[in-house]
Amino acid sequence: MRSYRELFRTPEFTPFFVSAAARTAAQTISGLALGTLVYRATDSPLLSAVSMFGPQLAQMLGATFLMSGADRLPPRSTLTGIQFATAAGTALLALPGLPIGAVFAVVFVQGLIASLGGGVRWGLLNEILTKDGYLLGRSVFNMLTGLTQVAGYATGGALLAFVSPRTCLLLATALSLLSAVVTRLGLTARPPRASGRPSVAETWRTNALLWSSRPRRLTLLGLWLPNGLVVGCESLFVSYDPGAAGALYASAALGMFVGDVTVGRLVPPALRPRLAVPLLLLLATPYLVFALHPGVPLSAAAAALASVGFGASLVQQERLIALTPDHLTGHVLGLQSSGTMTLQGVSAALAGTVAQVTSPGVAVTVMAGTSVAVTVMLAWAGRSGGGVPGLRAGGAAGRAEPAGRRT
Repeated sequence: MRSYRELFRTPEFTPFFVSAAARTAAQTISGLALGTLVYRATDSPLLSAVSMFGPQLAQMLGATFLMSGADRLPPRSTLTGIQFATAAGTALLALPGLPIGAVFAVVFVQGLIASLGGGVRWGLLNEILTKDGYLLGRSVFNMLTGLTQVAGYATGGALLAFVSPRTCLLLATALSLLSAVVTRLGLTARPPRASGRPSVAETWRTNALLWSSRPRRLTLLGLWLPNGLVVGCESLFVSYDPGAAGALYASAALGMFVGDVTVGRLVPPALRPRLAVPLLLLLATPYLVFALHPGVPLSAAAAALASVGFGASLVQQERLIALTPDHLTGHVLGLQSSGTMTLQGVSAALAGTVAQVTSPGVAVTVMAGTSVAVTVMLAWAGRSGGGVPGLRAGGAAGRAEPAGRRT
């Protein structure tokens, strides 16, 4: 599968795509609205960052206890139920007078429910598409995330200038409901990919099996850590410049779109593995300019340039699939997605804490510098251990979501 036209002619791909677009738009608008709402109420960079990326902290529990369901539950009904639950949670967040503690409780429950979605969703995409079409399809979804976030953050930023954050949350609720309806009506009912009942014991057993392979383990770490630390930078956009946060997020999303188009469509397959480390370094380095507390034009340009580096995830995730048996594809993609989301949430909390005692600009610089250091260490570990897929200068072609910002 070599062209976008061929991709969209594949049965079920279009409704799958439309559902994902509505879901991503809902996440984008609700995240910006909730972050703004909490910042206005508390004046706290930490609480604002955690409110936007807090659902991702719950992904760790989902990966620990629920992930065996990714291959053992019927995908259509599972995804539909998750989106209905997301809509209900977002509607609760829009209630006037909801205490901050209750806000974070709802955010946590939303993240826990959504933790199962990544594995189910991307395992299903692997069924809808042929293996040679997976990377192209995944790049399209990453591009979709970029474009939808550009539109969503721009729209959300504009709406917040005229309406309340709670009105934006109600719009996000409607988009989540649309995603659920399109999933239910547009996709075919399929049986689970693996037999047996989901259980905590099975989740732990499969996690241990997947983690036991050193190449797969280091590939997962390469997907989790540099990405998560940079999203910690992004989590501070609201506190860095509340009036320009929408523009900064839109610029970052545009950069991600460019990176995904380049890696997914333009770069020859033989060259892709060589780009992983340079792209991961690009992902963090431009944010070091925040040490100078730049104005909106320069900070937006830095965010756009850095986000091109998110294209590294396509290379790494392609390789992750190549390293994993077919019947565990949903589980490993769910583990990767949940780990990415968890690290993003942890990094948002860490970045908010640093910003609380220093400043948002200093915290962005600290998170970016840490991401650079982690990338260098993982690249060294890959070479010293005979090669880590997606984190060495050469090697076999390797393969990724939009779970928070980038999954």
